[in-house]
Amino acid sequence: GDGDGDGDGDGGVSGFATVVGGGRIGGLLAGGGETLLLGRGDSIPADGDGPILIATRNDALDGIVDSCPENRRKDLVFMQNGYLDDFLTSKDLMDNTQVLLYLSVTAKGVEPVDGVTTANPEGLTAATGVHAQAFADRLAALGLKCNVVTPEEYRPAMFEKLIWISTYMLVGTAKECASVGQAGSDHKDTVEAVINELVAAVSAKEGIEFQTGTVERLAAYTDVVTDFPCAVKEFEWRNQYFYNLGDEACPTHNGLLRECQEKGLLGFELP
Repeated sequence: GDGDGDGDGDGGVSGFATVVGGGRIGGLLAGGGETLLLGRGDSIPADGDGPILIATRNDALDGIVDSCPENRRKDLVFMQNGYLDDFLTSKDLMDNTQVLLYLSVTAKGVEPVDGVTTANPEGLTAATGVHAQAFADRLAALGLKCNVVTPEEYRPAMFEKLIWISTYMLVGTAKECASVGQAGSDHKDTVEAVINELVAAVSAKEGIEFQTGTVERLAAYTDVVTDFPCAVKEFEWRNQYFYNLGDEACPTHNGLLRECQEKGLLGFELP
């Protein structure tokens, strides 16, 4: 161990968990301790306890929450990309455990790439809520880092990750880049302009303060996942948050979305 209290990274003990979804992330998490792995159509047992880690795409969340036994809803752990607040509020689950998963698994069973960067050697993955420590212990058992944070610390970090995925995917798509790394290196000025624009827009809308250095933190993370391909997808969970803030707040971002639409690079119509 490295003596900073975040697990020893070489097979620490983690408690029992239920994992919903057996894809790349679910398969990884299931290997971190005693696990009940549920696939599509399996029911969450009413008589269990411990965290229920939802490792599915965003579009599956509605069905999973609605079919979850009432007494287990408090155990649901959300780690999807994007802006979940409207969804969680609609389900009365805003106080549930949430995770910002800064790790990449390129294919099922492949070694994960952790979000440990030159700017954040302690790792960028963060969790908040009742099961945050249990989740961090599970990642530690897999040799992966996770910071347990307060809800107040989580909020700007959540928006920062939303800004990362919304910016690099958008610039990379508009400029027809092969990867997020190419978007960051070939179109550095555009990337930085969009990030700064979105930080300002979120700060004004939500009344939250970002730690200085967002541009540098996100660039350092991009270096770690440099080959990740670019695509604008899950619009309603990602870029739509910023699109809805309007052209006055997000002119560069919204202009790039329209550019993508004009070039036929979006799989959907802008609202």
